[in-house]
Amino acid sequence: MSTGVEENLKVKGARAAGAPSGASAIDLLHGSILYLNGITVSFDGFRALDNLSLLIERGELRCIIGPNGAGKSTMMDVVTGKTRPDSGQAFFDRDIDLLTMSEPEIAIAGIGRKFQKPTVFEELSVFVNLELAMKASRSVWVTLRARMSGEQRDRIESVLETVGLTECRTLRAGAISHGQKQWLEIGMLLMQEPQLLLVDEPVAGMTHQETERTAELLTSLAGDRSVVVVEHDMEFVRSIARRVTVLHEGQVLAEGDMDSVQNDPKVIKVYLGE
Repeated sequence: MSTGVEENLKVKGARAAGAPSGASAIDLLHGSILYLNGITVSFDGFRALDNLSLLIERGELRCIIGPNGAGKSTMMDVVTGKTRPDSGQAFFDRDIDLLTMSEPEIAIAGIGRKFQKPTVFEELSVFVNLELAMKASRSVWVTLRARMSGEQRDRIESVLETVGLTECRTLRAGAISHGQKQWLEIGMLLMQEPQLLLVDEPVAGMTHQETERTAELLTSLAGDRSVVVVEHDMEFVRSIARRVTVLHEGQVLAEGDMDSVQNDPKVIKVYLGE
């Protein structure tokens, strides 16, 4: 049964059908999953985003880097509906107009966001955390009382294996390590079957071993879905980066593979401090 949010989402998607006005600057018809064009966001006169344009391809792994205040978090806020831009366009999956939608509608459409600090139900088991995150329009209480189907249980087991937490399935989420909590939260997003996954500083506070495992996990997730990683750890970015976008003062400063970005004189001047 469709929820009211889901029905509203279908209506808004239908209204946005077809290429958006001005799409000639970036061709939406060749595999893009996210299209941002001319996005400007101001806070009390400060431009957090300044005419930002960005294209994320379907199935790609993109790293977004830049100094503090470059606009990375604001960009993700716009994509997920937390912040409304002053101007610009934001389309998902070719014809879904994100600027007409609420945060829940955007999540249902297929965009998941993981914040830097993991937010899990610490008193519940790892398995139950994934069960509660399952893509379904049910309250927490109903979910806890409902009986899972074999297909739903298989789905949880598959996600447990993907994020490397099969052996932790019965443990209380508050008892696992910081890195494992990060993987659990990624697993909770995967239960919602997102097409685009936004991940904010995933390796902050992790051990070296956990960082390596996180790199393997994020790399494995790309392809079936698009993954955008915002990160300050340049060694980690290099280990996973296929394409890197550098933001500075709310605009794209440079874009390309890691070597070309790190050797770009503009990046060296404003980001690396050399």
